[in-house]
Amino acid sequence: MNRSISRLFVVVLLLFAVLILFTSRWTVINRGSLQANSLNKLDSYASLKIKRGEILTAGGAVLAKSVPVKGGTWTRRYPFGPLFAQAVGYAVPSQKQFAGIESYRDGQLAGTVNNGLSSVFGTLHTTTAGDDVTTNLDLKAQTQARSLVVRTGHAGSVVAITPQTGAVKVLYSSPSYNDNDFANACKGESSSECSQVNAAVGGGGLGFPPGSTFKVVTTAAALDSGRYTPTSLINAPSVLTVAGKPLHNDLPQNLGKVTLTDALTNSINTVYAQVGLRLGGATLQKYMQRFGFFTVPSLDYPADEMSASGTKFYDKKSQQWNLVPVTSSRVDLGRTAIGQANLLVTPLQMAEVASAVANGGVLMQPRLTSQLVNQDGQVVQRIKPAVYDRVMSGTTASELTKMMQDVVEEGTGQAAQLDGLKVAGKTGTATIYTSASGTAYDDAWFIGFAPVAHPKIAVAVELTDIKDGYGGTWAAPIAAQVMKTLLAEGQ
Repeated sequence: MNRSISRLFVVVLLLFAVLILFTSRWTVINRGSLQANSLNKLDSYASLKIKRGEILTAGGAVLAKSVPVKGGTWTRRYPFGPLFAQAVGYAVPSQKQFAGIESYRDGQLAGTVNNGLSSVFGTLHTTTAGDDVTTNLDLKAQTQARSLVVRTGHAGSVVAITPQTGAVKVLYSSPSYNDNDFANACKGESSSECSQVNAAVGGGGLGFPPGSTFKVVTTAAALDSGRYTPTSLINAPSVLTVAGKPLHNDLPQNLGKVTLTDALTNSINTVYAQVGLRLGGATLQKYMQRFGFFTVPSLDYPADEMSASGTKFYDKKSQQWNLVPVTSSRVDLGRTAIGQANLLVTPLQMAEVASAVANGGVLMQPRLTSQLVNQDGQVVQRIKPAVYDRVMSGTTASELTKMMQDVVEEGTGQAAQLDGLKVAGKTGTATIYTSASGTAYDDAWFIGFAPVAHPKIAVAVELTDIKDGYGGTWAAPIAAQVMKTLLAEGQ
């Protein structure tokens, strides 16, 4: 009898040991895989009971909020829909689908999700509300940017930044979409009518040729390297052979020797091609990297929804566009220096170029968020300005500012003038293709800042695929109006 009880006791101990072993396997060894199992819905169900924090403009307008639905759960609503969709994005925690600020700030918006206790099925959620995210975005200027771009009948983007802090005041891209129903927003619509790709930050992974706005980068490298001064004289032929092909100016006549200032004011291609070639790939590459080229923007926004600016080549094998440094023999350095060839950029990048000049040569990290506030109204985090890089000396920035001021007062950017305020800027007209009849279709650009004496706003405007789309005609007036609006609001 005692022998039978002993055997039974041993069997029970073995079974108990096996139970502990398998329980430990699921709770400790394989806990991660169990949590990641698509059949485990506990985290998803718990997230629906958390009231996500709101996303707000700088002035307090609500861009994203949670509203109650049945079962004590919450769903997301976006009061302004397409106006801010590209920046704000969307959040569907139950399906783990996020985009934009909703994705980047998910942890703060959802609140603290781990109280130190966990179960076999996942984290035990106790938080019922997340933190609010206050952005730097300006409702009035964003609304105006959308209206002005849509009125042109072309796709386009507007980005406006406070140079001294990097605060992004406007981030608009058209076409947009309705993030209240993101899954069905673009069904049955063409890409020219609806898009969830934020072209302002390179969401499509490619970008746009910047045209002559890039001459600001070339000029910064030319002045700061000591190779040139604003009064340096360069020969300006009407046609110049670059990389074995003729490069033309808009003006058909030979202009003789002109100063570098005149070349920027009148956007003389043949001068800037020579400048780029003389500077060399290594120097131009160095200054491009200081401006942020060849790196995904340091914006507080999902990295996988942005792309880097730079010289890009299509690789047939991988079927991808790859960045190639301008030091490569594949790069047409002369045409890159005027913003053409294989150079592709984002409007955010070009707004940063203008911002660095405006801020005395110092580029600040761009930032969408200004602060995080908990449900008790306490500020839990302020997003402080941070320096990205010193791109050029203060002296260079001052000289370049004066040259860009001449562009607006006497040259191609006169449509960006503002009554009573000095504006500095640069136009860009990048030919995308030429039709069989010889008509050019262009991307129209303007970058600039105001007021010159104490810059408060830097801006970039890009419009796509326009017949004879000169930047001074199409983009400059939009930039002027957006700057005027932000300056009137004390930005």
